[in-house]
Amino acid sequence: MSLLDPAEFRDLVSGRKTGIRAGALRFALRLAEIPYSAVVRRRNRRFDADPALTAKVEIPVVSVGNLTLGGTGKTPLVSWLAGWFRRRDVRVCVISRGYGSGDDWENDESLELSRRLPDVPVLENPNRVEAAEMAIEEFETQLILLDDAFQHRRIWRDLDIVLLDALEPFGFDHVFPRGTLREPVAGLERADVVVLSRAGLPLAAQKTTIRERVARLAPRAIWAEAAHEPRALVTAAGSVLPLDSLSGKSAIAFCGIGNPEGFRHTLSEIGCRPLEFLTFPDHHRYLRQDVERLRRAAAKTNADALVCTAKDLVKIDMDQLDRRPVYAVEIGIRFLEGEEELACLLEPLARRGRES
Repeated sequence: MSLLDPAEFRDLVSGRKTGIRAGALRFALRLAEIPYSAVVRRRNRRFDADPALTAKVEIPVVSVGNLTLGGTGKTPLVSWLAGWFRRRDVRVCVISRGYGSGDDWENDESLELSRRLPDVPVLENPNRVEAAEMAIEEFETQLILLDDAFQHRRIWRDLDIVLLDALEPFGFDHVFPRGTLREPVAGLERADVVVLSRAGLPLAAQKTTIRERVARLAPRAIWAEAAHEPRALVTAAGSVLPLDSLSGKSAIAFCGIGNPEGFRHTLSEIGCRPLEFLTFPDHHRYLRQDVERLRRAAAKTNADALVCTAKDLVKIDMDQLDRRPVYAVEIGIRFLEGEEELACLLEPLARRGRES
């Protein structure tokens, strides 16, 4: 599996890649999926059966998570929620596991959230109960946003929001490594709100099918749809440029995210058709050899610029590469459906937070 990049992996597990070798690989992955799924189911049953395994903190907790591996647009939604609560004078702290971080660097989502939300603390800690207690004591936090926490069941949450990507909602109906599900789809029953991300794409028939399936899996959950829209181009130095700054220019595109196809669609939306589209593993930490790979691709194609996601920009942290500008596409969120229903759930949590 280490030989497959994210795009190749999805081509394999989706069935788009055909042939005897691909079929044999899928069979091997199906065998590996069986024990992994069993472990996940057993863990969920333990938490369902014993509430004492879940710790409560004294302030409201809202979780934003996925049913599938990466790439559903959590960061724009976490930013939207943080802004919503801040406008109502609630002191918010974002807590993430910090996947991919180390002693001398932060997780890419945390870096991006810190840039988007300068007045909101962002804590990284696999022990989210410990992080929540620290947020309350050190930052006088009134409400906690858990980033990427649907499967992290050790901390109680007052609201569980789950995003499904319209391009890949159910992980090819297999748990990793045979598909991209983090847990069997039945786990969606725990969700309070299901948000279909990238719902602005022209997928009317697919959206109806997805919604009907969600209604069966999570009948008590509120349904919402959100478009993840390109807003601007940004640089590592903080400059903001209009999207048409790439108009008429050739570019090399690159990303290290869970679902590269989402970024490819974003580029298509802004009229950017890259000369090359380079993918790296999710949460990839860019090293010298990676920069050299980008440099060679840009030189070979004589590209005018390089373009990536905001998650990649905060890690590569370069304004230029061989005098070629490096841009990231800033993404915002706009609700198409369900915003009022979601606000009705958030309002009492905001009141509780202010009173805490």
